[in-house]
Amino acid sequence: MLLRLAYLTVTNTFAALRLPPMGDRDKDVEILALRHQITVLERQLGADTRVRFAPEDRAFLAALLTSLPWKALRQLRLLIRLDTVLRWHRDLMRRRHARTCRPKRRGRPPTVRSIRVLILRLVRENELGLSAGAW
Repeated sequence: MLLRLAYLTVTNTFAALRLPPMGDRDKDVEILALRHQITVLERQLGADTRVRFAPEDRAFLAALLTSLPWKALRQLRLLIRLDTVLRWHRDLMRRRHARTCRPKRRGRPPTVRSIRVLILRLVRENELGLSAGAW
């Protein structure tokens, strides 16, 4: 999955480097062509089938689309609903936060040495008192 995400990142970086020399008209034509391809894909899929996105595609789309302003997001023609993209982004952030906040060691933290020595001393003293018949 990481290899595919790296591949998508590299290919889209090269695509982004290609965009600045293009004029606004060329960019608009490319956007229209992409929108038309989406329309054709939606028509071929029909209403019964759903498009399945791989996890790395979800991560890329979520990271890319959440940087756009809300107004621009609502005008985009996507194969998925805007709520879905925002949910993907929330899931990404939740997983990232959970990964960074995970404790380094699992289980109970170790007892301080001085407390351990005190407990052992109390156990020895208690054993001595019980064997002497203090009760």
